[in-house]
Amino acid sequence: MIRYPAFDPPEYIDWQADPRLVEEFARTIERDAGRKEIVSALDHKRLLSLYEGLVRNRLHDIMLKRWVKQGVISKAWLGTGEEATTIGAIHALDRSAASDGRPTDFVAPMIRNAGACHEMGMTVTDMLRGYLGTEDSPTRGRDLHIGDFQKGVIAPISHVGDIMAVTAGIALAFKLRREPRVALTWIGDGSAKAGVFHEAMNMAAVQRLPLIVILQNNQVALGTRLDQHHRASFLDWPAAYGVEGAAMDGNNVLDVYAAVKVAARHCREGQGPFLLIAETFRMGGHATHDEREARQTFAAELFERWGKRDPLGLFETYLIEGTMDLENGRRARKTGSPRERNLEVLKRVEERVTSEVEAAAEEALSSARTKMPRPEQAAEGVYAEHSRSSAQQASGIVF
Repeated sequence: MIRYPAFDPPEYIDWQADPRLVEEFARTIERDAGRKEIVSALDHKRLLSLYEGLVRNRLHDIMLKRWVKQGVISKAWLGTGEEATTIGAIHALDRSAASDGRPTDFVAPMIRNAGACHEMGMTVTDMLRGYLGTEDSPTRGRDLHIGDFQKGVIAPISHVGDIMAVTAGIALAFKLRREPRVALTWIGDGSAKAGVFHEAMNMAAVQRLPLIVILQNNQVALGTRLDQHHRASFLDWPAAYGVEGAAMDGNNVLDVYAAVKVAARHCREGQGPFLLIAETFRMGGHATHDEREARQTFAAELFERWGKRDPLGLFETYLIEGTMDLENGRRARKTGSPRERNLEVLKRVEERVTSEVEAAAEEALSSARTKMPRPEQAAEGVYAEHSRSSAQQASGIVF
């Protein structure tokens, strides 16, 4: 992937694949027999779809950072370095619409899991409009925490831990209706300390709800290092709640994909919830305004170590050097290598997604010039009328 010196973390600019880490990437997805079987069944179209999602996620964040530097917006909350934990999880779910048009599975991302929005079917244009606060943004200019109920995306909540209760409630609805659907949410290592996380997790465990929780351990809670707010291992938590659980490599999109596939199967079979622990690292500050603070919080060696584990770079290298011919889906013979063809295929994917994100930015900026909300619209859609008709309408809102 093209690197952007003005926007990428310094460790990504001259990124070169470390052979040892590339080998580790491959070994990780072979370590567990169940996950290995799931990954082995992926065809070239699925692999390219995962790559496309990672590229789209990275370019969405780069566009936001570009806008910050240009003064279009004041700051942005990015997930650079954590994309695999989002994209792998989303692609492992059932994103097809049911016969009545409703999405099958539901997700509740944190703001840093923005990739969940576009991979569940929201447009990048609408996502960028959310930051610009336009009238035609998903929240009609009220909030940059965006989602789309009709596409199965619950908007993030600033009090991050609270999303656990919301997602557990959705999972409870699926169980009561006897529907083979799952709800998935992400929770940070810091927000997992909120009381509502434990209350919701305990209820989900007792009720055996079809809920997948990804505890996204990115080593920091705002500006507080993990060692300053946590003892022992998160791997002990599933047993503490009496639920199924497992670790996964949060920088390996295939390991995340396979782990969530396993978790979803357990949940659909009535064996939920499932708590997955993802080890990853945020290659920046809590938001773009405190990049310097982030660099002061951790030793440079930590950024360097995780920088070598760029989830996009490692997966890209895996695809380029693998035996799968990404052009036609056939496995290459030992005497031949599809490397050059694979390079060209990935280049075309990146060019297409780059054009998509650039066009989305232009559309969003056009909305900012012509479709800003008016003051008299502030209360529209916020308060419900207390009448029989509105109550009936409210009861018709389903997920």
